[in-house]
Amino acid sequence: MGVLGLSVACSSGDQTSSSGGASGAAGVGATGGSGATGGSAAGGSGGSAASGGAAGSGAVGGGGGSAGQGAAGTDGGAGSGGAAGAAGAGGTDAGPLTAAKCFDGQYVNGNTGGPNYDQFSPVIGSHCEGTNMQDIKGVQKVVFLGDSVTVGTPPTDVNPGAVYRAILAKKLAKLFNLTPPGPLWGGADVIKGVAAPHESGDFISCAKWGARTDDLMKDNQQVTDCIPAGARDKHYLVIMTMGGNDIDAITKDGGGTSPAKTIPQLWQDAQSFVQLLRDAVTWMKDLKNVPGGVDVVFANNYEFTDGTGDVKSCSSSALAGIQPWQDLQAQKNIVIWTEEQYMKIAVDTQSDMIFMLESFCGHGYKRNDPTAPCYRGPNEPLWFDLTCIHPNAAGHAALAQLFYDTIAQ
Repeated sequence: MGVLGLSVACSSGDQTSSSGGASGAAGVGATGGSGATGGSAAGGSGGSAASGGAAGSGAVGGGGGSAGQGAAGTDGGAGSGGAAGAAGAGGTDAGPLTAAKCFDGQYVNGNTGGPNYDQFSPVIGSHCEGTNMQDIKGVQKVVFLGDSVTVGTPPTDVNPGAVYRAILAKKLAKLFNLTPPGPLWGGADVIKGVAAPHESGDFISCAKWGARTDDLMKDNQQVTDCIPAGARDKHYLVIMTMGGNDIDAITKDGGGTSPAKTIPQLWQDAQSFVQLLRDAVTWMKDLKNVPGGVDVVFANNYEFTDGTGDVKSCSSSALAGIQPWQDLQAQKNIVIWTEEQYMKIAVDTQSDMIFMLESFCGHGYKRNDPTAPCYRGPNEPLWFDLTCIHPNAAGHAALAQLFYDTIAQ
């Protein structure tokens, strides 16, 4: 799973047009969505008044932000900064439950200005830990796809039972009356970087360390390896963490005084990996491809700086080779756009997304900084391990609960 680094919102001119305005999961005053590819004057629909752009310097930024730029160059409405927060505290206002209501008041310093998920009108679970767009039942096989977060990594997987998929699998076995996995489920083959064993009981994993979205169905075949042609009459539940390594690659390619890629090229990379995720989820949800049906639940992408952008807060981050960007706004714009597009994929495909970004914010390496956008108060537990980018045992337990609550409702 890669580092989100400094997160962001849609910038104008460098990307395909976006319908959202400013909204921030990360960073300094995000600008709203506009801009057809190559800098055309026709942009997106401008800033939404619903949950505004981020301030601050990290992923999941501090509250409030700049208004989005409209299609004809006019300013959109200023965002209100719907805060991103921990799961579990719904808003008290009348009307339908929204992401903004869920996140409101979660942090000591007020609204952090998280991504504007509500622009896509998702159905939010009453637990506020994710969406609730599927009625998940009749599951016969559970498939885990994705990256190292799902496989499990040292030192956490020294105890295989501490990895989130092992914790979650036991709960799902009871919920759906499935054959539970054995005691080694949650372990990893450190040579191949995959789950060991690959299958146990009614549970299968095709996740792999370092995987990106192109490993789902393009360059590799995680989806069809775990949902083989001869077994598509069964009803599957697919659980996935994917995209962190794509963001990590973009972050590295755009960093330093002589970036490896231009901003338009980095936007193209972002659009491409989001499309690959969309393609995979769309394929799985199509009954023509899997007649037994597939329910899909995936996580958005987290980061370890609690909204500050201070990657030095975790000493191991330097080993990842990440350098600061010259154009911090462009970096922020790219990452926040991807976070919002994850929600759009969930809405468009009627799958579900858990709020991993928002829930882990305030449990990272700046969790004890009272000025941090995601500060939750004293003595909050750390959910990241010494690698900075993987959950520790407490983080895996929290992630398992996020997935379970979203699946069970």
